[in-house]
Amino acid sequence: MIFAAAPWTEIWQTVTILVVSVVVWLVMRFLIHRWSSRTQRKLVESGDLQSRARAQRLETIARTFSTVVIVTIVVIAIVMGLAVWGVPIAPIVASLSVVGIGIGFGAQDLVKDVIAGLFVLLEDQYSVGDVVELAGVSGTVVEVRLRTTVLRGLDGSVHHIPNGAVRVATNLTHESSSVVLDLAVAYEESVDRVIEVITDETIVLAADPDWGPRLIDQPTVLGVDELADSGVIVRVVMTTDPDQRWAVKREFLRRIKNRFDDEGIEIPYPHLTIDSRSEET
Repeated sequence: MIFAAAPWTEIWQTVTILVVSVVVWLVMRFLIHRWSSRTQRKLVESGDLQSRARAQRLETIARTFSTVVIVTIVVIAIVMGLAVWGVPIAPIVASLSVVGIGIGFGAQDLVKDVIAGLFVLLEDQYSVGDVVELAGVSGTVVEVRLRTTVLRGLDGSVHHIPNGAVRVATNLTHESSSVVLDLAVAYEESVDRVIEVITDETIVLAADPDWGPRLIDQPTVLGVDELADSGVIVRVVMTTDPDQRWAVKREFLRRIKNRFDDEGIEIPYPHLTIDSRSEET
């Protein structure tokens, strides 16, 4: 009698919902994993840092998408199962909505961080290895997570920055970098001669087998940019590989200082003149 009274229809429908849900999840996981693995393999095999960073970003996106898919499948399966057994769904949905609103208010920052992190990954705003400025902190990107971005500063400090706290993300090494140098010379120097010397030194730097490949274009001497209090400012612009801007800057400053010394060109520095007078008695 017990077996005869058992609700076999509801049981079979519930089992069918469970089986279909599991099959859908396995198929979706297989497709996501296959697509992600193939794409990551191609990126990693390319060997460069940017491709490896994109592979890591793709892995994070795949994990996030998998989580969204399984949560969606579980919710749909539960709702369908309750409907099969005749459980009123409307009160439950209303109760869950209230709970969801409460959790949403309590976890606003977390939700904001996750959503912001998802857009960072989708839009490829920056990748591992880039030098960026985020929320007033600058450093090299060590890891891009869904909730936080990890930066390592020049002094070795590690900064964990919530993605929702970033209003402006400045990528200092995206595809190429520009080095802007303002070189000061004394007013007594001939500006035309100074520009000629600087231009010649940029040509020498570009022809150097060690430093030339780090430049994307030939350095440009823009000319006199400012007549400052203590000297004339000549501006030079260089376009370099993303991670070579600081090395190129230091090397050119070293070279131009030695060249100015050889050419007898004075670099201005603050002077203090004291006029001493003695009172006659």
